[in-house]
Amino acid sequence: MTAASVVEVGRPAARPGRSFWRYCRGNLKGSEFTWALAFSVPYVAVFLAFVAYPVFYGLWMGRDPALYSEVFSDVTYQDTVVNTLIFVALGVNLKLFLALLLSGLFMRPGWVTKAMLMLFVLPWAVPQLPAFISLHWMLNGEWGLLNNALWTLGGIEGPSWLNERWTALGSAIVAHLWKWTPFWTVILLAGRMSIPQDIYDAAKVDGATGLNSFLFVTFPLLANLYLVLTLLATIFLLGDFNTIYFVTGGGPNNETHLLATLGVRNAFDLARPDLGVAAVMTALPVLIPLVIILMRKLKTAEVQL
Repeated sequence: MTAASVVEVGRPAARPGRSFWRYCRGNLKGSEFTWALAFSVPYVAVFLAFVAYPVFYGLWMGRDPALYSEVFSDVTYQDTVVNTLIFVALGVNLKLFLALLLSGLFMRPGWVTKAMLMLFVLPWAVPQLPAFISLHWMLNGEWGLLNNALWTLGGIEGPSWLNERWTALGSAIVAHLWKWTPFWTVILLAGRMSIPQDIYDAAKVDGATGLNSFLFVTFPLLANLYLVLTLLATIFLLGDFNTIYFVTGGGPNNETHLLATLGVRNAFDLARPDLGVAAVMTALPVLIPLVIILMRKLKTAEVQL
């Protein structure tokens, strides 16, 4: 019998529970492990109480297939799906396209550009609640600021912006663009600033200037970042609640709801929380693949320029 086998025979078998406990401890010993527990337990408790529990409770509430038959047959839900598709398509693409163009504008040197950037960021810095409520009253058809300005300056009688479905939905989209375009512009501006100037100098030697510099240098280097921002903006916008709720209130006649506001309307106005959860959960077949794609993109590309 070899020495190794003698040692193995003489060594007591490790207990499964002790091995698992040792795995959980890692390399931490004594006070290090105690401090690790002290810092991690509150975060785990908050995660379980405010993330895991609401998610699983929502899944439990929306488990009945009959709820989805009721949701799909609702005319308001059908209009809501159309509104959500339009809101997401226009909101995401216009917002990021404008942010990409404006980030190029704010790359110009000079104090005037810096002052313009500070003013441009102000809508994003203002809290959402007062900003959207102010926009709601500005769009009032009778005494709103916009219609009064049109009448005073040009004698034009403005439309009732919030009393028609498409003008109300368009107003909400414009309000969303006004509020969130500065945020994405700053991110793309940071991405532009991370591109080394040597690359532009080399491209200029090859004749790539102006529009060609943007098409063949800037945009290819920002492509990964732009894709990740598109995925993030889509995920955020699918769950957007504040814009519609405070600008249009879902009106007129519940014709401008998004899935998030429709879920709140079903849960509180109709006193059907299960129906509200079911309405919101119909977005999961779209939301979950987007999250998976985003995680894979972040893992493989690491958002490198």
